[in-house]
Amino acid sequence: MHVIVFYDIEVKRVQKVHKLMKRYLNWVQNSVFEGELTEGKFEEMKSELKKRLKLEFDSVIIYKLGDMKYTAREIIGIEKNDMDNLL
Repeated sequence: MHVIVFYDIEVKRVQKVHKLMKRYLNWVQNSVFEGELTEGKFEEMKSELKKRLKLEFDSVIIYKLGDMKYTAREIIGIEKNDMDNLL
């Protein structure tokens, strides 16, 4: 499945969450990651994320997309990260 994750994390936890997300997905913009995950890796990522969040201060939005052949991705401006392995 294709996953897009957006987060708004209290500053003192941003670096830890960023480092965690880089283990699972491609960094595409400040606080935005995307990529392909199996269901198992997706659940693992969510579990690890929940350990690092303070739910009363932090916010994470996750989009799970099925078939990418019906979507288009367009960048206006600079590319923050090379996405050659993105479908």
